Amino acid sequence: MRTPLYNEIINLNAKMVDFHGWDMPIQFTGIIEEHRQVRSSAGLFDVSHMGDITIEGRDAQEFMTYLFPTDISKEPVGKAIYSAYLNQDANMIDDTIIYKEEENKYLVVPNAATTEKVYNWIVSNRKSYDVRVNNLSDRMSCLALQGPKAPEVMESIFPEANKLGHFTFIGASTKYPEKGLETATVVGRTGYTGEDGFEFVVPNKYSVGLWREILKNPLVKPIGLGARDTLRMEKGFLLSGQDFNEDRNPIEAGVSWIISWDHDFIGKKRLLEKKGNVEERFRGVVASDKIIPRTGSVVKRGDEIIGKLTSGSFSPTLSKGIGLGYVNSDAELDTEVTIQTRNIEGKGILKKPRMV
Repeated sequence: MRTPLYNEIINLNAKMVDFHGWDMPIQFTGIIEEHRQVRSSAGLFDVSHMGDITIEGRDAQEFMTYLFPTDISKEPVGKAIYSAYLNQDANMIDDTIIYKEEENKYLVVPNAATTEKVYNWIVSNRKSYDVRVNNLSDRMSCLALQGPKAPEVMESIFPEANKLGHFTFIGASTKYPEKGLETATVVGRTGYTGEDGFEFVVPNKYSVGLWREILKNPLVKPIGLGARDTLRMEKGFLLSGQDFNEDRNPIEAGVSWIISWDHDFIGKKRLLEKKGNVEERFRGVVASDKIIPRTGSVVKRGDEIIGKLTSGSFSPTLSKGIGLGYVNSDAELDTEVTIQTRNIEGKGILKKPRMV
């Protein structure tokens, strides 16, 4: 499958890869260069492969509060909420951002590989709730402008968005006729890089115009999925399908802060049982020597295997290898560990997932 921006991206000589059935750019000029562009200035990502599902109706707020471990009823309109879809065993099907447009109107953004699964999961749990669920994924595009200079770029596009707080958004009622983008559905101060930035969810027919408008600014360069991965890894952000795949609960995965225990939600009973019995926790490692951790690398304390990495790469910011994964709960932070990648061993320091 191809996003509406495919031809624009091909014209920029991007190196393309298959990503969960989508033709996506892995890089334009190089992963390290693009990574540093986002950390120092601003980069633009096409993330239109992400899903877009709306949930609205008389019981929408009550339904959403039941669906998620986060108590959506306590969140204000205009809030972008990070949460996760849990199965009945309390393991994470996917993580997501929820846009609360009104008390009874929501947009949820699942990951590309799980969109159909998430849609079916939502519908199957609808029961007697008076809600309408629509999968708009094939009609919507998403662009992400990320980096410390993103607010400066926004001054020439949507200056009102610079007034937004972190993880808040402007909904469809806001008009920008001077840019021909009056039907923008969501402009949110969100992202997946750990930098300041904004994400735009717009109807497909407006994506090319928005892409071109943003790239007119010399502060901005197009960025591929390779740098998106190294950027999120440095900040300890989970990657659905890699760092968890219906095999980890939010406590193990280091996002227990999304849980509100004072309301009923799918998987709550099992999660309560697991609450005080977590054998492994999500952690980071920073290499002390030249080893580059990889997915599947083993983490050892002396001769004892204490965990395995689910993500690993070279960190352009630290100029060292880094990794993310699950280790024994009793493993102390800031202690030395051995990282074994195939038959190669190197030393590293155990850290919290956010390493930069």
